[in-house]
Amino acid sequence: MTSQIGKLYLIPTTLGDTEPLEVLPISVKKIIEQIDIYIVENEKTARRFIKKIKPSKRQSALHMFHLNKFTDTTEIPSFLNPCLQGKNVGLLSEAGCPAVADPGADVVKIAHKKNIQVVPLVGPSSIIMAIMSSGMNGQSFAFNGYLPIEKSERKKELKRLEQLSFSQNQTQAFIETPYRNNKLLEDICATLNEHTLVCVACDITMSTEYIKTQTVNDWKKNSVDLHKRPTLFIIHKE
Repeated sequence: MTSQIGKLYLIPTTLGDTEPLEVLPISVKKIIEQIDIYIVENEKTARRFIKKIKPSKRQSALHMFHLNKFTDTTEIPSFLNPCLQGKNVGLLSEAGCPAVADPGADVVKIAHKKNIQVVPLVGPSSIIMAIMSSGMNGQSFAFNGYLPIEKSERKKELKRLEQLSFSQNQTQAFIETPYRNNKLLEDICATLNEHTLVCVACDITMSTEYIKTQTVNDWKKNSVDLHKRPTLFIIHKE
């Protein structure tokens, strides 16, 4: 083991099928040129992304640890062993920024415990970009992840988030599995006060990007097809 400890780089990716260097800074390219060890959710898409960034990089030189729902949590600390041996490791997101609504937080937590420097790189975060473009309160907001699937529980949660928004002047954001987006928008319109503001932020950074904020009443009149399109929903009092 060397006395020099490697770093853990948090490497963002594109939010969709966009040319990486159109939305990512040159610093991401420089780090990928240097690193051969990665922690990834899906090896195939990770290799494809790295090839887009640096076509001349030898794929055979890459070593990848898999971090997904099938990963044995007892194995995760070993993913950082290369750092303890003086090598830098990249935590590569599947879409957007690592560890934010994305696997990786456990790796970062372990890195801090092992005194490994964590270096976040600049890249697109759909949550922040949606809040930015919503016109809603950016001083106080919460990301709530996925809402319950069961209809009555989902409606109850929507009302709870609307009440939080009203009582605390806090913007509330959440997501849904893309193939259920249209149903969620229907439930929003059927459940919330007609004057509540709703922002739909869809396909962020892509050529099909759609971002619109209007009242529930207006959404009832002017809907949009969100089927299988990555979307954030944001609500706030008018």
